[in-house]
Amino acid sequence: MSGTLYIIGTPIGNLEDITLRQLRMLREVDFIAAEDTRVTRKLLSHYDIKTPLVSFHEHSGEAGAKKIAARISEGENCGIVTDAGMPCISDPGEPLIKLCYEMGIPVTAVPGASAVVTAIAIAGQASGQFVFEGFLPVPKKERTERLKRLASETRTIILYEAPHKLVRTLADLADTLGEGRQISLCRELTKIHEEVIRTTIVDARKLYEEREPRGEYVLVIAGAAEVSPEGESFTLEEAAALALKYAEEGMKKRDACKRAALETGLRSNDIYSAMQS
Repeated sequence: MSGTLYIIGTPIGNLEDITLRQLRMLREVDFIAAEDTRVTRKLLSHYDIKTPLVSFHEHSGEAGAKKIAARISEGENCGIVTDAGMPCISDPGEPLIKLCYEMGIPVTAVPGASAVVTAIAIAGQASGQFVFEGFLPVPKKERTERLKRLASETRTIILYEAPHKLVRTLADLADTLGEGRQISLCRELTKIHEEVIRTTIVDARKLYEEREPRGEYVLVIAGAAEVSPEGESFTLEEAAALALKYAEEGMKKRDACKRAALETGLRSNDIYSAMQS
């Protein structure tokens, strides 16, 4: 009889953000497939859990997934974990999940903390609708194509980024989405040095050109303004109302006018004057 694959969430930073069920399952499964066994061993040691670990990461490939799936199909229960948060979301565990379904192996979730959900909750951006893009592609052509598609995305956009790539990404975002687009940079979520910087893309770029980025970042970016199906042009009054909306959401008036200018094609100074009248 086949065992079960358990998708087990782990804390994204603060080790107290773990559930009783997660702790129980980490103890009860026969073995744990971990993205980085060194990281997971620290978590297990903190809670005095002795379950055996096997490595399963982005370079494990199909052979690694088949080896784990074979053990489960023979009756062992496996818990898959990532270094932080929910496995299989922008994570190497995804191929193993697909393989288990193809083999008829039961798969169940033991949910927990998620950087995506935590960031959208704390970012101060519109949270009713959002799109998660994970990490942007590294090759220039693919990266440019992805950003061009995102430029017209009206839902809030969430990206992951490593500190050493942050400045380049902010520069690319400024070029394609516009310098005045609002962004929240969520850093070290749930940890001692947790920080959320809510600003514009251009100001974020200036900040991190002077300050060294540290820690893992989740970027929460305001979506583009919706354009009417007829492609109607904006009046100055409509542009001023749009800027006022952004100002009421927390942007500085000048930044709100710059963003409205980018989205309406009207001059920022004219919008600002209309706001004052």
